[in-house]
Amino acid sequence: MSQSEEKRKENSAGPMAFERPIQELESQLREFEDLSDRSNLDVSREIAALRDRIHASIEETYAELSPWDRVNVARHPERPVTSDYIAGAFDDFFELHGDRTFGDDHAMVTGFARIGEQRFLLVGHRKGRTMKERLACNFGCAHPEGYRKALRKMQLAARMGLPIVTLINTPGAYPGIGAEERGQAGAIAESILGMFHLDVPILSVVIGEGGSGGALGIGVGDRVLMMEYAYYSVISPEGCAAILWKDGSRTPDAATALKLTSVDLMELGVVDGVIDEPRGGAHRDRQGAIQKMREVLLAELTKLSEIPRGELISRRRDKYRHLGAISGRFPASGAAKT
Repeated sequence: MSQSEEKRKENSAGPMAFERPIQELESQLREFEDLSDRSNLDVSREIAALRDRIHASIEETYAELSPWDRVNVARHPERPVTSDYIAGAFDDFFELHGDRTFGDDHAMVTGFARIGEQRFLLVGHRKGRTMKERLACNFGCAHPEGYRKALRKMQLAARMGLPIVTLINTPGAYPGIGAEERGQAGAIAESILGMFHLDVPILSVVIGEGGSGGALGIGVGDRVLMMEYAYYSVISPEGCAAILWKDGSRTPDAATALKLTSVDLMELGVVDGVIDEPRGGAHRDRQGAIQKMREVLLAELTKLSEIPRGELISRRRDKYRHLGAISGRFPASGAAKT
């Protein structure tokens, strides 16, 4: 069996198959802890040794993750979502509803937020935590009314002089017939264009999945950050494999080709920074990830507030005009940047 076939077989075993050795060690640890609680046996040395092995296994495993592995970490059901950051990282939040045209899209949350003395407008994809919530939020796939709501609220923030924070976590905008009939593509395009006209700081953070135009619809920021195991891509790996090879088993190959990891996108200059996650990903220490997000948002908003308001739009346009530029091609990569 070739190396590529072995890798494909490994991926078909399950989306998080690479964590199985870690889970087996954790299961052994729980057994020893239960034994310690139920008896007078001293197994403290064994417990300490197992914890050391678990930490070492996590470090080794996560140091060698493939792009497809990282995609699955970004999709982990226990990973913090927008509602977790609202509840844990913010000191205050007041939600704003509706697009004043069709309805209120639960897949997009908007509202006034506060961390300490820093006030801002939050716009974020909402996936939900339970299955009931995920169904109500359409698994984070927003409809056109979601993007219209987002843009209206961002325009309100600009009139009030409030900075904007967007939390991106979507496999993509909803592609259903109803959404297309209500102008899905136009709503996303208008949101992207509208963000270039807002003269307040915009901070965008990819916290999980950053899929296609659904992500970019609220992703035009003066600073764009990614969490360490998030992904950001023009299309999902599954969609790419289906289009290029018509073969779902090539999904891991597509993930590699798309250059969608935080490491790849930093090298390409598509994102401005990476937020380190707790050992083994945010799903293993949700509270640690939430606290880190609070600290990063405060620090980044403070930096952005130092940019003169009159320069924000020109800087933002220049940033995106030369984003991913290749030497010798239009637009020239050597163009002056502020």
